[in-house]
Amino acid sequence: MKKALIIGITGQDGAYLSNFLLKKGYKVYGTYRRNSSPNFWRLKALGILNKVTLISADITDSPSLTEAVKISNPDEIYNLAAQSNVGASFDQPYLTAQVNGIGIIHLLEIVRSRKKTKLYQASTSELYGDSGNAKKALNEEDVFMPNSPYAASKLYAFHMSRIYRDSYNIFVSNGILFNHESPLRGVEFLTRKTTNAVARIKLGLQKKLYLGNLESYRDWGFAPDYVESMWLMLQQDHPDDFVISTGKAYQVKDFVKEAFSSAGLDWKRYVKVQETLKRPKDVIYLRGDYSKAKKLLGWEPRTEFKELVAKMVKADLLRWDQFITKGKISWDAPNYSEDLNVISRTREKK
Repeated sequence: MKKALIIGITGQDGAYLSNFLLKKGYKVYGTYRRNSSPNFWRLKALGILNKVTLISADITDSPSLTEAVKISNPDEIYNLAAQSNVGASFDQPYLTAQVNGIGIIHLLEIVRSRKKTKLYQASTSELYGDSGNAKKALNEEDVFMPNSPYAASKLYAFHMSRIYRDSYNIFVSNGILFNHESPLRGVEFLTRKTTNAVARIKLGLQKKLYLGNLESYRDWGFAPDYVESMWLMLQQDHPDDFVISTGKAYQVKDFVKEAFSSAGLDWKRYVKVQETLKRPKDVIYLRGDYSKAKKLLGWEPRTEFKELVAKMVKADLLRWDQFITKGKISWDAPNYSEDLNVISRTREKK
């Protein structure tokens, strides 16, 4: 039985990758940061919390990572730990650099001493930054021009992974994944913030949705499709870097419009642009070319844009409907205590 260690198992990708690997017959270990209330809701949502072995560790703490590797003795390590919010990276540049940039060095040193262990490093389409403004599909050979502290930290991790691979002959592959979403996305991200708001507005719990830049283009895929590519990269004879995307770009405005439309709502009645929500420097256009992944990995996206949006809206509508009827919270929903008061007052009026 193969063993995998997922660094950052509690995130969207960590949960879906765990589920995927379990179905492949893996023994799955995963690290989480110890705090007052560990966030395992995604693993619970997929019904796999009791099927994985959890280890307390931090990507910024080398001894804890070494201990996690000692316990799991993995054939494969997937580094999905990150401060992954682009907007937040402007407010927390030092933390972003420590987690996303320096953190990978600890793992590279560990893998350097374990020649047979393969390592996947989660990279990002944000590396391209302004180089995507020509509206061309970006591949592995295109120039990186990061536009945020998040992207800059990920660029450092990308090149350090490549340097260790070439210098020490270790197996480490970078997955340059374009935006990938799902019902398990955190509400701090634009897509889930939107679908969550759509559900709340539909059910009378929210009146308006405030957003920043609606004009940027992004290449959006479905996270469960994308985690398969991570696994495929580590099944190859040789490590490499791969763009994972859909090859199609849509405006933020398109996502918002589709989300409201899928719930039978007119987005223009509820969405307001707020200047303070715009990033200091944004990327205008990102679209990927996954030709290499298709040719060498046999990977292709399976979920279309409208299907992705509909899945997310449907999931949030179901969550909030169950919350209203049962008064329980089992996912990352903000303001639910206030919502309980709204629901209580509404019932009293009736």
